[in-house]
Amino acid sequence: MHRSSVVPPRYRVPVLPVLTTVPQSATEPVTDRLVLSRPQAHDIDAIWQIHSDPETNKHNPTVPIRTRHQAADRLSWFTAHWDEFGFGYWSVRLRDPQRPENNGPGEPIGFAGLRWSRWAGRNVVNLYYRLTPAVWGCGLASEAARASVALWHEYLSDHPLVARTTPDNVGSQRTALAAGFERRPDLDRTTALGRDIVLALGWKPTP
Repeated sequence: MHRSSVVPPRYRVPVLPVLTTVPQSATEPVTDRLVLSRPQAHDIDAIWQIHSDPETNKHNPTVPIRTRHQAADRLSWFTAHWDEFGFGYWSVRLRDPQRPENNGPGEPIGFAGLRWSRWAGRNVVNLYYRLTPAVWGCGLASEAARASVALWHEYLSDHPLVARTTPDNVGSQRTALAAGFERRPDLDRTTALGRDIVLALGWKPTP
């Protein structure tokens, strides 16, 4: 068993009851600037590079990926969710509007998307986004987040959508707000890894 950083404890999903699945034909969208697709074996190097980069881990309370083997484990974690539920975290690539037949052939610029999780005692859909620093500041993370929100609205909105981050990660908070999330201080929690602050959509009081 590798270190828990391969599957961070804050993102682990406990045994859940039967949850919604999504038709895979609906889960690989193309946006104005991005091609979003299920991660494949050839994405391992990008998983390693992006998830081991000190800049992308500046606000990460867990230990970064340190080896290519750990990147392969992370890919297995990504694909297991896809296999079970028909959706998950995407590989994010830049779209070429001038040559649509070549859209998405390059290396991923990051990873983003949705997965089942638990928060505050409820089944929730977790939003994730992590892009290479080379494309920060261009609104691409918000674009991927909006595509995630659209998928949630279409298929998964019976459950809340949450974005968790740390108090000092202002950029991540701005990304979620730009995608339409609401800040929910009442859902903030302190765990063994530190303080999680929460932005959410569709969080309704329990009956």
